[in-house]
Amino acid sequence: MRLILVIGALATMASCGPRVSGAVGTACIDAGRSAASPALCSCVQQVADQTLSRREQSRAAEFFADPQMAQDTRQSDNSSNEAFWLRYKAFSEQATRSCRSVT
Repeated sequence: MRLILVIGALATMASCGPRVSGAVGTACIDAGRSAASPALCSCVQQVADQTLSRREQSRAAEFFADPQMAQDTRQSDNSSNEAFWLRYKAFSEQATRSCRSVT
């Protein structure tokens, strides 16, 4: 009987769709863009987990709310900003490739 209840609970949880978590995924959803969906933002978060440190993810998440910050980082002459921008750009390109088919 317990096995049936556990299987039922797991099936119910799986039918709820992807859960958005992480700094980037949450920022993606919170930005309110029309293309944002839990599935897409979860995919983007998965790529962030693979390519950016937690600290870098927090920094990248700020770009969703403040695009000017992204522009300032990109144009910065500071070597640490330049290094971060290269990692962020690689993350962005990978997310675009990996999440293109997610609706």
